[in-house]
Amino acid sequence: MTGDPLRQPVIDALSGIIDPETGHDLVAMGLIRSVEIEGARARVTMTTTIRGCPMAEMLRLGAEAAVASVPGITDAEVTLEWEPPWTPDRIGGGVWA
Repeated sequence: MTGDPLRQPVIDALSGIIDPETGHDLVAMGLIRSVEIEGARARVTMTTTIRGCPMAEMLRLGAEAAVASVPGITDAEVTLEWEPPWTPDRIGGGVWA
């Protein structure tokens, strides 16, 4: 649900995770596909700039820790997805959905 009051704090937390290759945060890079809040549970789907990115798991774990640190979130799950692939036109686009 996009109107959930926890959605923006989760997005803000994800903005604190920096992609070491670009120096930009995950949200600014357009790497966050979706943020779903259900009660105190947050489910985030993200991608990386390329499939097989060597930093993918580090970024996923960082995102998961950031989401879990949001007050009101007691369960955080971040999954990676590569279809459709990320393209540079996603930069600055924020969260996909």
